[in-house]
Amino acid sequence: MMDININLEVGRNIRRLREAKKLTLDGAAAATGVSRSMLAQIEKGDVNPTISVLWKIANGYKVSFTSLVETGMEDAAVIRAGDITPIMEDGGNYMNYPVFAFDDRKLFETYRIVIKPGGCLKARPHLAGTEEYITLFCGQAVIEAAGQEWELAEGDSIRFKADTAHGYRNPGTGNAEMSMVIFYGRQ
Repeated sequence: MMDININLEVGRNIRRLREAKKLTLDGAAAATGVSRSMLAQIEKGDVNPTISVLWKIANGYKVSFTSLVETGMEDAAVIRAGDITPIMEDGGNYMNYPVFAFDDRKLFETYRIVIKPGGCLKARPHLAGTEEYITLFCGQAVIEAAGQEWELAEGDSIRFKADTAHGYRNPGTGNAEMSMVIFYGRQ
């Protein structure tokens, strides 16, 4: 059974990445737009950062989102839904469950996303060349990217360039549940 404490994993990874880039906390704050005190709390595992804060850090460090939440690579891994602590946004109406972390050999990461009715997330642009692949398994969702909007129904899928501002929202009356793959392309 895999027990994932997302706060501690995120903290260790952010500290490891900051140190690998030879950044002080002040330098990391300047690169990411996240305050020095918040970065220190995150590195200690004292807070559960929002998705927006994690994306700021990932973009500032020029790394993938899941490099912040990865737990290591094994020959095989079964990830039980109940073992993953979701990363919350929009007051808990947008839940991101990091499933498989980024791997330099594969250039992608996967998530399970649950958006409650009326929930939404506005995402900042990812690294240049990044694409997202989403399949909606339950409910309704509206995906926005590059000034366009697409309505998805149960079973629909979409691929879009995610190196521009984009967003997700649930206009329905039930939860929207989807699988998300983020592909980072070759830089």
